[in-house]
Amino acid sequence: MKYLDRFHQTLVNPTWAQTVEREPLVAFSHYLSGRVNVLCSFANEIIENLDKGFSGDRVDGVPVMRAESLMWFWLLGAYEVVRTMHQAKGCFSERLVQDLSGLKKTLATVRMPAAKMEKPGKRAAVTSNRSPAGWDAENRDLFINDPEEHPDVSARRILSEFDRVFSSITNSDVLAHHEAAYAGEPKKAHSEG
Repeated sequence: MKYLDRFHQTLVNPTWAQTVEREPLVAFSHYLSGRVNVLCSFANEIIENLDKGFSGDRVDGVPVMRAESLMWFWLLGAYEVVRTMHQAKGCFSERLVQDLSGLKKTLATVRMPAAKMEKPGKRAAVTSNRSPAGWDAENRDLFINDPEEHPDVSARRILSEFDRVFSSITNSDVLAHHEAAYAGEPKKAHSEG
């Protein structure tokens, strides 16, 4: 994940400005920023397992199943992070809110069948007699949406889109702390603390 590339250099006793420059989401929430780091680490592990499982002429199901299991956890966490940020849209730039809206819609489409075993937007069950994810050996990927719905949603594509959105976040996208979404008086995002 490109998002994690920003952490290759260790900051020694950084100023608040240096910290926020490297990790703008800290200005919104230390906790949420940490959850994004965890999700990106999971994403890297998912991709590594897909590459390992779908290498060569045969499929090794163990790493592919590990990728699928991690993808389920990743999906639940990613949706909650994006939903939390979208709910606090006054804390972010309009550009970022638009990106989050699109990502939230995509994540919701695959989260409903995975988490609730329901079709998105309907009070109807997805089939229980199915694999948790379809295997796309040709593209070394997983299909993670309801298998009866089309088009298929690629795990790699959704991981890449999450990374694109979060890698694009800059200081100017974070306007206020998370608490400002619940309080009347916003605390400026880039003040220390």
